[in-house]
Amino acid sequence: MAEKAKKEEKNRNKNNLFPENSSGSNGGNGQNGDIIAFELAKKQQEISIAEFFEKNRHLLGFDNKRKALLTAIKEAADNSLDACEEAGILPEVHVEIIEMSEEKFRISVMDNGPGIVKEQIPKIFAKLLYGSKFHTLKQARGQQGIGISAAALYGQLTTGRPIRIISKISPNYPAYYYELQIDTSRNAPEIIKQEEREWDAAHGTKIEIDLEAIYQKGDQSVDEYLKETAIINPHATLIYTNSKAEQFIFARVVNELPPQAKEIKPHPYGVELGYLIKMLRNCEERTLQSFLTREFSRVGAGTAKEICEKAALLPNTKPQAIERNQAEKLISAIRQTKIIAPPTDCLSPIGAKNLENGLRKEINAEFYTSTARPPSVYRGKPFIIECAIAYGGKLKSDKAVTIMRFANKVPLLYQQGACATTKAITTTNWKAYGLSQSSGALPVGPCVIALHLASVWAPFTSEAKEAIAHYPEIIKEMKLALQECGRELTRYVNKKYRVNDAIKKKSYIEKYLPHIAIALKELLSLSEADEKKLEEAIKEILEKTRQIESLSEGEEAPDDGRAPLGISGSVEEELEDVGKPEEDSEGHKRKKGRKRQGEMDESEEFEDNDL
Repeated sequence: MAEKAKKEEKNRNKNNLFPENSSGSNGGNGQNGDIIAFELAKKQQEISIAEFFEKNRHLLGFDNKRKALLTAIKEAADNSLDACEEAGILPEVHVEIIEMSEEKFRISVMDNGPGIVKEQIPKIFAKLLYGSKFHTLKQARGQQGIGISAAALYGQLTTGRPIRIISKISPNYPAYYYELQIDTSRNAPEIIKQEEREWDAAHGTKIEIDLEAIYQKGDQSVDEYLKETAIINPHATLIYTNSKAEQFIFARVVNELPPQAKEIKPHPYGVELGYLIKMLRNCEERTLQSFLTREFSRVGAGTAKEICEKAALLPNTKPQAIERNQAEKLISAIRQTKIIAPPTDCLSPIGAKNLENGLRKEINAEFYTSTARPPSVYRGKPFIIECAIAYGGKLKSDKAVTIMRFANKVPLLYQQGACATTKAITTTNWKAYGLSQSSGALPVGPCVIALHLASVWAPFTSEAKEAIAHYPEIIKEMKLALQECGRELTRYVNKKYRVNDAIKKKSYIEKYLPHIAIALKELLSLSEADEKKLEEAIKEILEKTRQIESLSEGEEAPDDGRAPLGISGSVEEELEDVGKPEEDSEGHKRKKGRKRQGEMDESEEFEDNDL
């Protein structure tokens, strides 16, 4: 009876909200206007996040078949690398693409990570916006808890088949196998099959997704993504088999993991008014002073009191009692107070040397250099910029330089023109560093430029994480890193020109020296023996005590007891030095070196002022 009474009450309420005479014919006047509103109200309903991305999959990087293949592998590989690093395991990731039919592929990604507990598998792989990193402030590849479940959703939409997962957490536990689909109306996992299985791996996870895709090689392909992933993750081994059964092994060159990132509290400079009000309402602290010291990083008791004084609030004020106008004063006081920059142990940079080693492994060049900038801050969030350059070798000299963009150890292959990395490169004066460049364009030359942003929250321009937003603080640090590498590149390029010039002059001397000796023999009526002695004497005078510089990094020219032939600088300068004491000649070179260095420093100072 109670249930019947409730049902009748519900019907009465519904009739009150949507009267039966809702089909009036008098337009929008009077009561009929309200009736139309009731009709429109019937159509309002809640939208599941899974349903939203089901219709707007392009926002997640699944806007065409070629890109969909890359995005699905990227999300799975990123999860594998993150899991291994968090568990302190050197990653070994196997990626395989199997062509099932025309434009139908199966991707398989397996890692040696810590595995996933049984209860978490359905939610991780078949529920959007479910993850462990969204509310933490530390560097990680994933952020939003969308990626791998979005790949599963795309496979479900295009092939109707579930995602398949097998995971094992220890040799002492069985492996659990799942087949999952997403109930998009509820954004909830739907378990098609689950069972225990035998699996040879000691621990790890393997996933398989069937999807509609196109496999092509090129600059925005899976092949290029995995190559760049190997560069920015030199501690990982990647084993890749493409759809043509060609296998590529990207072996690790570093046997140590990057430093483990630690979670930090938010910095006061990065908090906005609305978020501060939310924090005040939800906190468990009893006083405003304790709230400031415990909920924020780099705020001690003295700094908290100073903020309270500037906001005209008592330190023992209850945080939950603070109103909007008082919170506004608190934000203003925070911005007026000098607070130490946030800690940087929340970051896990690759390291300049390791980034250079990764570049050496995959790029065939003749010169490499790298640098890492000191930690900096944007919107209260710490970040580090790392840069490496490869030059010469087999790189093409008649085309624009190749840019490799990275954020939190993940390659960015799309939307290059919209990225802060490209902005920093195009606004740097590369003519000062030996490369040709048109105004506002990429430099031209045999060069690869790699830039890496390591941050607790990389500011991407979209959910697809394809480009870095144009924050002035980030662009400034990128330009400074590029200039540091550019100075090393200039030294090498200038040295190369000097060596080539010296080799050319040496060849001229060796070519014409015998003819000079013959001419002197005829003029002075010398014998054959005197001619040989004269030739050796002239050669010894011309060689002097100079050496041809070595182009190898850190390598010096060999010393065999004789000074090899090498003349640098202009012919006039060399002739001026002939006959002068050696000290004068060396002093002249030092003077020229100081002049060139002054010109270079002046150029770099001009660029820094542009920032």
